[in-house]
Amino acid sequence: MGEDRRLAAVVALAQGMAAAHSSREAWRAAAAGACLALGGSFAALSVWERELGRLRVLVNVGRRAEDEEEFPEDESYPVHQFAEITEFLHERWAGGGEPDAWVETAEGPAAGRPGYVHQRVAALRRRGRGCCVVAPIVLHGRAWGELYVARPVGEPVFERADADFATVLASVVAAGIAQTERLEEVRRLAYTDALTGLANRRAVDSGLDEAIERHRDEGVVVSLVVCDLNGLKRVNDTHGHAVGDRLLERFGSVLSLCGAMLPGALAARLGGDEFCLLAVGPSADAVVKAAEELCRRAAELELGDGVACGVASTEDPVGPVRSARRLFRLADAAQYRAKAERAARPVVAGREGPDDPVVRLADEPSREEDGERRRFRGRHSPEP
Repeated sequence: MGEDRRLAAVVALAQGMAAAHSSREAWRAAAAGACLALGGSFAALSVWERELGRLRVLVNVGRRAEDEEEFPEDESYPVHQFAEITEFLHERWAGGGEPDAWVETAEGPAAGRPGYVHQRVAALRRRGRGCCVVAPIVLHGRAWGELYVARPVGEPVFERADADFATVLASVVAAGIAQTERLEEVRRLAYTDALTGLANRRAVDSGLDEAIERHRDEGVVVSLVVCDLNGLKRVNDTHGHAVGDRLLERFGSVLSLCGAMLPGALAARLGGDEFCLLAVGPSADAVVKAAEELCRRAAELELGDGVACGVASTEDPVGPVRSARRLFRLADAAQYRAKAERAARPVVAGREGPDDPVVRLADEPSREEDGERRRFRGRHSPEP
């Protein structure tokens, strides 16, 4: 391959990883780009999991064998089977060596180091491959894993120049992985509540918009539980904010536990003492049952005064739910009534007949005009 073609291959690989929206997409782009650049028929990207003492395959691309999945759940190999992972990929770097790639064939060692590895050669033979090039991936100055590209029996064996080029590609892959990890951390922080580790309001808004769209298109049941943790102000005033924070964290754990009763439910802290559960798919009765369990467990917390909990579901008689905002208003109005009545159980929108007071409150004209979901609180809500 000429220099211009190799440069183009490097650029294409970097661009493919940069365009990825998730780690999986980045892994696939890395392996596929390297496979194409090196003229291989198969490629894999693996990570070295030091704490588990294994090399775990993240993605397989190209001409896969019957036992190879694109994104395997648990294809891994004990590190002791590949001595080069600890000896060549780590100790040599610690001594100032370079993380060079090497070539192996179904007949034994070829260009580069560290030499013959029985398990890898046996795998080549078993899967009908004639040779492979293995390139270490270094991230943040440490061995991260490896890039593996193979060719079938009958095709030219990789040469020293291919191994050198694979080393360059591995460096590009490492940079792409680092960038992907940084972006995913930014996304995680953007959609996570720092104190409780639950989802935040931004994550709920995004998830609820998508859920309501599915409800309109497919009729899927969407339910929302909105709750206020009672007594947080008193705890803060009496014991200090550090204790109040512990109460919020403890309740967040309870919310997460109860949310697990609903497959795929999103547990979130909206801010302050306000939390919610978003469930897409489970029946309204299942959501109410989870909310009842939440109220029961919250009442047993050592601090605080339980929780005021409101539920709204598209499966209940609340009228058409064409927007995320209306479902939020319904759940919020139900929660407001639970708080006003100091109810020990959740209040559910739409379950008190044709003239349901919760539905009526949610649809008040003044609330239609209100861009802030809590403005009416100042007029009605009692202090906890």
